Amino acid sequence: MPVTLVLGSQWGDEGKGKLVDILASSADLVCRAAGGNNAGHTIVVNDVTYDFHILPSGLINPSCKINLIGTGCVVHIPSFFKELKALEEKGLQGVRERILISDRAHVCFDLHGVVDGISEDKFKNLDGGKNMIGTTRKGIGPCYSDKVARRGVTFWMLVNEQQRWERRLRDLEANYRKLYGDAALQGYNLEEEIEKLRGYREELQQYVVDQTPLLARAVGTKGMATANANGASARQPNILIEGANALLLDIDHGTYPYVTSSNTGLGGVFTGLAGLSPQSLSAPGSNIVGVVKAYTSRVGSGPFPTELNAAISPKDAEYGERLQQVGREWGVTTGRKRRCGWFDLVLVKYSAAVNCYTQLNLTKLDVLDGFEEIRVATGYKVNGQTLPGFPADLDVMEEMEVEYKTFKGWMTQTTGCKQFEDLPEQAREYIEFIEREVGVPIKWIGTGPRREDMCFR
Repeated sequence: MPVTLVLGSQWGDEGKGKLVDILASSADLVCRAAGGNNAGHTIVVNDVTYDFHILPSGLINPSCKINLIGTGCVVHIPSFFKELKALEEKGLQGVRERILISDRAHVCFDLHGVVDGISEDKFKNLDGGKNMIGTTRKGIGPCYSDKVARRGVTFWMLVNEQQRWERRLRDLEANYRKLYGDAALQGYNLEEEIEKLRGYREELQQYVVDQTPLLARAVGTKGMATANANGASARQPNILIEGANALLLDIDHGTYPYVTSSNTGLGGVFTGLAGLSPQSLSAPGSNIVGVVKAYTSRVGSGPFPTELNAAISPKDAEYGERLQQVGREWGVTTGRKRRCGWFDLVLVKYSAAVNCYTQLNLTKLDVLDGFEEIRVATGYKVNGQTLPGFPADLDVMEEMEVEYKTFKGWMTQTTGCKQFEDLPEQAREYIEFIEREVGVPIKWIGTGPRREDMCFR
């Protein structure tokens, strides 16, 4: 019963979706542990582009029979159905028969999105917007806040206790009106949202499931294995856990407060997917895979030690824009341009220490194909003293000097390379340096956007 976790190692947008798509071809169960439709994965199959936000990417493979949105997730129901419909319109079959939602997952209301926007606009108008978090305005933060404050609505409540969830939503709206004033919420219609959710309740019944026994059976001795003609267990299931966002956006381990509102790392997997035992990772074939881009990007506000922009030099600004354009660095969910910079070893080492990676997937190597020189951050200094690791103090991050190692670019195409030996010598040296310094083997190397653009080791 192998379990594979695929987790983002930087600030998100590392390209996790493609590896999940490849691994899902042999998976029986694909799970999302945390987050909402604020995350985005893009997968290209047979020249068709699929965008995933709240739905597990395993839906793209018909052989993956169960795709679970776990307890740690928050789900905006209209977006859930819109995403299902978009996949069907692109030709995917049977998606509605292969998707489940934990009955303990929380409902993200339209109201939460409105409140998210109010909060962002408030910070935008203070101190020139310096304190803006840069959220997606999808309501994720307010939804998790209501969950932690014990006033949220679970999917079990939504499908089983109509009066209770309606009363809770009315109370939430009244509380937010007291907090922000009627004028701020004038565009929100409470009765309209209640009526819309009433219309979804019957259809949602088929998707809502008690997650814990489902996962406990999957990782148990009998598991979800099919029986052969003699009644014997044919095989144990393959389980794939799909991370959303990334470690540096984790509410506890990220660059707080410029983070998302959930645990996006290893810890969030086990709180968001109760029934999945930590001991299951000791099963033969199990792995924790960190997905890491061959450079670095982040969207929204917050510190970014290796960012390339005009504040450093015109040449650095040119490099940053080239990474952005060649790498098509704009958000799947928001369309916002991503900030770009060099690969940061300090950051990835910290990520590996928190998430305990057993393997790495290095993505977007092809984006560096045309660079004459490539730099890697190897350390941080403050007042001439080398810092021992990735700092928690954002003021320290503002003051520190980044140390770099410079590599000669390979200046030739890597797309199409299927084996490590096929890559240019300078590209192999770059990969081996990262692997050696992080201390985790790089098993997969992404060399383009398509499913087949993956070099295996």
